[in-house]
Amino acid sequence: MLIIWGRHTSANVQKLLWGCTEMGVPYERPDMAGKYGFTDDYLAMNPNRVVPTIDDDGFILWESNACLRYLAAKHGVGTLWPGDLQIRGNADRWMDWCTTTVWPPLRPVFHGLIRTPDDQRDMAAITEGAKATGEVLAILDAWLADRDFVCGDNFTMGDIPLGFAVYRWYMLDIERVEWPNVRAWYERLCQRPAYQEHVMIPLQ
Repeated sequence: MLIIWGRHTSANVQKLLWGCTEMGVPYERPDMAGKYGFTDDYLAMNPNRVVPTIDDDGFILWESNACLRYLAAKHGVGTLWPGDLQIRGNADRWMDWCTTTVWPPLRPVFHGLIRTPDDQRDMAAITEGAKATGEVLAILDAWLADRDFVCGDNFTMGDIPLGFAVYRWYMLDIERVEWPNVRAWYERLCQRPAYQEHVMIPLQ
């Protein structure tokens, strides 16, 4: 059986849990990282001291987007893994765009408000990060003007990394620009049982 190592509150682990549930893929999820720390056996698989790592019948893989692509290619052809090469390239683009463009300004906001004690918060950095995140989400908003999902009419792996990021964007206590197309897309995600189960949980 597929093993997904990592705590369920990790956004990067949530990508895989959400994706597997969408595809009906069973898995085991041993806790790792955060308050659980890292075992020597885990660090032998993934020396980066991050989660997730997957073990698929002895095949070890880390880096969450790589894991998601691998699982989608194996179990989600025609759904999460688009059969059309151009649509799949589009999904790849938005996955990487989340990692390179959305998460860098949002990460200090999330860590500052959720994982940093009140008296240690850098509110200037939090405010700047929230502003920068809102500015880059304008790109996504324009793209979604005539699409239900990032690749068109159908939900794909391309929606998953952005889905976890935008959930945090809406749940954090910050001033934010209201982008109507992003909001409508987010509300469509909120109707998906797998999103409700794995992403729409208290932030930690």
